[in-house]
Parts: sequence; C-alpha cells; structure tokens
Amino acid sequence: MKKIICALLLLWSQEGSAQQPAVKIACVGNSITEGPGRNHPDSYPLQLQKILGKAYQVKNFGVSARTLLKKGDFPYWNEPQFEQVQAYAPDILILLLGTNDSKPQNWAYKDSFLEDYVEMISAIKRHMPEQGKIFLCLPVPVFEDNWGITEKVIVEEMTPLIREAAKRTGAVVIDLHLPLEPHGRHFPDGVHPNKAGAKIMAQSLAKAIR
Repeated sequence: MKKIICALLLLWSQEGSAQQPAVKIACVGNSITEGPGRNHPDSYPLQLQKILGKAYQVKNFGVSARTLLKKGDFPYWNEPQFEQVQAYAPDILILLLGTNDSKPQNWAYKDSFLEDYVEMISAIKRHMPEQGKIFLCLPVPVFEDNWGITEKVIVEEMTPLIREAAKRTGAVVIDLHLPLEPHGRHFPDGVHPNKAGAKIMAQSLAKAIR
C-alpha cells in the first residue's frame, strides 16, 4: 500500500510540474480599462479573467484620464503603470487608449498620434516573448460628448490611425465600437460603460484571445 501511495504522490508531483504557466495578459488603457478600480470585479479586465479562467492571468494597468499622445494633458507614458506593464512582460497586450486623446486640447497634436502609438507598442513589445500577441482596440462608442471627448473624432479620424498602427506593427485590431453600438443604456454618462457594458467588452476580447 505504501508503494502505491508513493507512486501516486510521485505521479501527482510530475503532473503538477508539467502544468503550463498561466498566459499573462496586460490590459493598458484609461478609465474605461481601470473601471471602478483596477482590482474591482466590475472592471472589464477582471471580468475577462473570470471568463478565461485559471489558464490566464489578467492584470489591469488602466489609469483614468490618460492619453496615448505624449503631448496630451495626462500622458500614459508618465505613469508608473507604463513601467509596470513592461516589467510584467505580458504574453498578450490589450491596448485601449484614445478616448481622452479626442479632446480638443489633445487632438491639437493629432499629427503625432500614429507615431506615438507605434512607439508605445514597440516599447512594450521589447519586453514580450517573441510569440507574444498584441491587440489594438478601437475605442468604445461615445453616446454623449462629455469633457471634450468627441465621437466624431474617434470614428472619423482616430480609427483609421489605429488601423494603420496595427498594420505597421503586426498587431491585431479588435473592434469594441461595433458590439457596443446598440447598448447606449450601458453608458450612464455617455462615455463610460457600466458593469454590463464592460462585460460585453470582456466577452469580445475573450473571443479574440481564444
């Protein structure tokens, strides 16, 4: 009996050591990514974690009000989360920035948007594994222009630049605008999705990742 127990313990030990490490996913963005809090279960990254399960490790690196533009009023580049995401060395990067860049004081520097976007991807990609995947998200709809955030700018001017950034870097575009277009009721202030809206985001991202 002791021999059988020892054999089983050895087998379980070998199976445990053979398990693959969790796939690391980094979610970079503004308040739409941060949600009610980086560790809040209603945020889309934590809802994504719940959908994907233990085979994945999803971390929320969102920072409210931040821009992709270096010359924006609150550049993501200057935040500790920008350093943290590089140190995390994710297997998968989900990048969702641009909503705050549509504000007039930020979009005045729109000629730098594509260059800054490509540079941010390159900066993080250097710390990722060779087979790492990068997903660039088209921003969610703006149902009511608030705080200077402008739907027209995002759709007509910014979206083509994000698609071009994907072409230049080999990244994959995920359209978060389209699946949320019918769900304005999930955006209480016209800009930020609630828990139900964030769930739709998480479901769309999970489908692309799997």
